Amino acid sequence: MARQSLIQREKKRHKLEQKYYLIRRSSKKEINKVPSLSDKWKIHGKLQSSPRNSAPTRLHRRCFLTGRPRATYRDFGLSGHILREMVHACLLPGATRSSW
Repeated sequence: MARQSLIQREKKRHKLEQKYYLIRRSSKKEINKVPSLSDKWKIHGKLQSSPRNSAPTRLHRRCFLTGRPRATYRDFGLSGHILREMVHACLLPGATRSSW
C-alpha cells in the first residue's frame, strides 16, 4: 500500500491539471498562431506562471485499490498483482488466466 501523502499529492496534481487545462491549451494554440518572437515570449511567460503541478506530464497513473505507482495496467487501472488476484477470483469478466 502506498503512503497516503503520496496518493493525496497525486490527487492534488490531478485537480490542478484539470483546473488549468483550458488555459494551457489556449496558450499553446496562441503561441503557434503568433508570428512575432516577442509575443511568443509573453505567451510563454504566461504558461510558465501557472503552477508546475498543473502540467499533465507530472501526473502518474496509480493503482485504483492500492495506490501503487508502478506496473499499472491502463485497461483496468490496477497494478499487476492485484489484477492477478482478481482474475484468479473470477472478479474481472472477460479476463482469463493463461493455461499452457
